[in-house]
Amino acid sequence: MRTAITTKGAAGAIGPYSQAVRVGSLLFVSGQIPLDPSTGDLVEGDIALQTHQVMKNLSTILDAAGYKFSDVVRTSVFLIDLEDFSTVNEVYATYLPSPAPARSTVQVSGLPKRARIEIDLIAALPDAT
Repeated sequence: MRTAITTKGAAGAIGPYSQAVRVGSLLFVSGQIPLDPSTGDLVEGDIALQTHQVMKNLSTILDAAGYKFSDVVRTSVFLIDLEDFSTVNEVYATYLPSPAPARSTVQVSGLPKRARIEIDLIAALPDAT
């Protein structure tokens, strides 16, 4: 059974998708860009500031679903410029505990609202056994 997760504490979907969908113990969180949830506007500033906003949005969605960053097993990072890779890694590492989740990072030609970064993730609750 699929259950949509929605919270006003993170930026709302800007298209026909859910912020997250839970299936069993898995949570699939849609890509988050650095939108301020109170205004819906893109956070202006450098890549570090934008990455922090993305991670805050992801954290809020995880929390609304009863998950935390330690439950994250997979992420995908989309960057407009791979020159931002090391700065993104520095910020990203402050949110995700060891062992780090599996991840891919790709450079893309564009993101919604001209964001410089987007991150999506998959989280799994630990087995109850």
